[in-house]
Amino acid sequence: MAMLNLLTDIEGLAVGHATDLALGSGVTAIVFDQPAIASGSVLGGAPGGRDAALLDPAMTVQAVDAFVLSGGSAFGLDAAGGVQSGLREIGRGFAVGSTRVPIVPQAILMDLLNGGNKDWGLHSPYRDMGYDAFRAAAKGAFTLGSVGAGTGATTATVKGGIGSASARTASGHTVAALIAVNALGSATIGDGPHFWAAPFEENGEFGGLGLPPSFDTRLRLKGRTITSTTIGVVVTNALLTKAQVHRLSIMAHDGLARAILPAHLPLDGDTIFAAATGAKPLEEPADFLDICHLATLVTARAVARGVYEASALPVAGAQPAWRDRFSLPAQ
Repeated sequence: MAMLNLLTDIEGLAVGHATDLALGSGVTAIVFDQPAIASGSVLGGAPGGRDAALLDPAMTVQAVDAFVLSGGSAFGLDAAGGVQSGLREIGRGFAVGSTRVPIVPQAILMDLLNGGNKDWGLHSPYRDMGYDAFRAAAKGAFTLGSVGAGTGATTATVKGGIGSASARTASGHTVAALIAVNALGSATIGDGPHFWAAPFEENGEFGGLGLPPSFDTRLRLKGRTITSTTIGVVVTNALLTKAQVHRLSIMAHDGLARAILPAHLPLDGDTIFAAATGAKPLEEPADFLDICHLATLVTARAVARGVYEASALPVAGAQPAWRDRFSLPAQ
């Protein structure tokens, strides 16, 4: 089957977005057909999440039903409740006696200051948006850029957004990432159009510009008192233990560090969830090394794609998108 260069190249999962351009925010749900072995890691200094502690390899629960990525800062944590509602409707969840509890870890990013209308009244809209994202979850192609959790995302230089990328090892294991890029730092080099992730680009997926002749490594930040956060998931179809999946999440953070400068700042909350569907066993121990390597690369590529595909919010003073500032080379 042809690869889509998306997270949905992993069989057994679906991706859904809920997007509100007036709010300047949204939710993305990653829903597994069957519970997937899961873990995660946080390397940013200002994270926000729900049920993230259970992903520690030492904790009892091994598998999750879904992951949620959301805007809204701490208000966005309501979104996991909406996804839980959808899962409960179809009888999914961890068995506790006669009831089932859907396991839905969530990470949030800070997009409250992007110019969207955040005057939502008493209760935030994120629980309903989580349910909408769950209902929208589908297999196959899905939209990148300013959608779902990436709707209101920004970076130091240009608009952020949702990106995704996939790859396959020589032994046939698929690895894919989905990232909501909302970095305090920059995914682009200096004031130009080139991406830090350029060495890993495949098939011109984010413009095919390569690297510039020189590098401007001066610190560029969207602000010095604003919390940000790049969040995402990396998934493989391999059969892995929870400890191995935890390692996969750490390897994906290497991809963030190769695609964003700087990453993992005290005011970032950089969080990566990881999962393994278990469809394809490892043929030999070295297969896991290939999977870890690709986790780094697909994460870096997904970051660049998220910025490359983004669009400016339809509000006054919105941060311009990469495509607003830079022209693509003539084909």
